[in-house]
Amino acid sequence: MQPNPVLKKLGFSNDDRVAIIHTDDIGMCQASVDAFAEMVDYGLISSGAVMVPCPWFLEAAQFAASHPEADLGAHLTLTSEWETYRWGPVSTRDPQSGLMDEQGFFHRTSEAVWKHADPIAAIDELDTQISRALAAGMTLTHIDTHMGSVAHSMFIPGYVQLALKYGLPPMIPRMAAEALAAQENVDEETAQMVTGMVATLEEMGLPLLDSLSGLELKDAEDRFEQARQALSALKPGVTHFIIHPSKDTPELRHITDSWDCRVADYETFTSDATRDFIKDEGIQIIGYQALKDLMPPSP
Repeated sequence: MQPNPVLKKLGFSNDDRVAIIHTDDIGMCQASVDAFAEMVDYGLISSGAVMVPCPWFLEAAQFAASHPEADLGAHLTLTSEWETYRWGPVSTRDPQSGLMDEQGFFHRTSEAVWKHADPIAAIDELDTQISRALAAGMTLTHIDTHMGSVAHSMFIPGYVQLALKYGLPPMIPRMAAEALAAQENVDEETAQMVTGMVATLEEMGLPLLDSLSGLELKDAEDRFEQARQALSALKPGVTHFIIHPSKDTPELRHITDSWDCRVADYETFTSDATRDFIKDEGIQIIGYQALKDLMPPSP
């Protein structure tokens, strides 16, 4: 595949390693909002995304409205994965939409979304999430997807249309089909579809990523070393680097067993050691605003 045209447009060389250090799940709980607020001030992360259907969305939106320098997108959400802490659609309560499980919340897994959700209802839900974020005073910089639920052949065309409608760069990588299919929650059909769309999307002027990376929510031990290895492995191009930082709170500990990884992400990316390592590695950090500035005019 040819070098990403985004690199030249942003003044980088084809050999530069460029990363968007991206905070997921903002608004999922209070701890995620508080962590993001502190990390914006610290200055090492470069972007984040808010979950509109979640209980602490309004707190996140209020922070965004009062801190326009914060680079924030919509973490488009069709799943609600936790055992007793749940959320559901903001666009409908109609069971015929297929967006809800037997408890009336989003399905717990992406696979269940793909099996049950009506594609039109799903895209309408995502559209409503974006418009609700904008109505709450947020200046969005991009759209991405929670748990990869949008990464399905039923939803990708609508996802791209939303990107064009709102002038927001979508999280879409320029990866080979085999590499994309190796990502969690991406089947072969979807990988082939996305790969086949890349040339067309770039001809339309959409700025795309080269790869996805980040820290998994599996092991909190030696988180700095995990970050060091993952960042060292970045290849030339633009990488969406995912972390899930949160403050350590009783609420967070009750919600998820991955609380310790999330707290470790917060501590690692408010660390001078991490900042120094990224500088010494020569990794260039950008936010999604840089990609948004390259988006074609909305139709």
